[in-house]
Amino acid sequence: MPSSTQRPEPPYRRIVAEIHARILAGDLRPGDRVPSIREIARRWDVAVATATRAMAALRDDGLVETKVGAGTVVSTLTGQKKPVGVSAPPRPRRAGAPRQALSRRQTLRTAIAIADAEGLDAVSMRRLAAEFGVGPMSLYRHVSSKDELVTQMTDEVFGEPELPVPGPDGWRARLELISRLQWELCRRHLWLPRAVSFTRPLLVPNMMAHTEWTLRALDGLGLPMTTRIREALTLHALVLTVALSMSDEVEAEQETGVTLDRWWLTQRKRADELLHSGRFPLLATVTGEEVSDVDGLFEYSLARHLDGFAVLVEDHHLAEAEDHR
Repeated sequence: MPSSTQRPEPPYRRIVAEIHARILAGDLRPGDRVPSIREIARRWDVAVATATRAMAALRDDGLVETKVGAGTVVSTLTGQKKPVGVSAPPRPRRAGAPRQALSRRQTLRTAIAIADAEGLDAVSMRRLAAEFGVGPMSLYRHVSSKDELVTQMTDEVFGEPELPVPGPDGWRARLELISRLQWELCRRHLWLPRAVSFTRPLLVPNMMAHTEWTLRALDGLGLPMTTRIREALTLHALVLTVALSMSDEVEAEQETGVTLDRWWLTQRKRADELLHSGRFPLLATVTGEEVSDVDGLFEYSLARHLDGFAVLVEDHHLAEAEDHR
């Protein structure tokens, strides 16, 4: 007699069922934040791809929704849920609407909106297809993989600010301008610092335009191109490094629901023990506001870096003058 074997439940469905059970039990109420993709991956010890699929299934099942600034939360329509395990069909096209390919810009702006609200892990071809109510294959006209999608998203974002030509007078004012433009980009798009690589740079026109603009900002100083490109990359790295701290803090707050102020309150006893021990008299004078002021850290880092670069420029001019004597 042939034996029948039952296929094991996919890991992502087990995660969906457990989160759904918490919603039914009232542990998670409408509007409550649900675990992020990265938190799901850690808590259930699964790959990010599995966690992403679980989040997509929760969304398809109508259990969660995205709130800008809050991340993914339990849907306010919990009373209208269909049984878990039944995925929603693709959204139908409008009646009478002709079938036409999605535009590249429409695809990228939607992907950027998802990343802004939920992080890069939430962006996938499947998720995008669900947003548009089409099959994933419709998106491959514009991007062949998620890596290419992120590359194009980064290029799109770097094209948002208008780079003034020629810009303000003086190399320092110009470097301050380009740095602050990029800082604002990172504030609007917290995922951006993680999308940029210096060892494998993105060869995309809008990002390259920022580098070209920075190189031109150093025209007339007589610096060799090696120094100019290193300065452009160093300045860019300074912005991204501080922006990573800002991004990490926002993600930590979204994942845990604990603000930085509340986190410091939970650490106060331990901090007081260390700081009042007498071992760290200088650290004991530092306030929490000074530590958590990321904008202030960026402005300080930029100013001190440019102070140092000004010394390099002056030394170069003195060396040139000496050579011409």
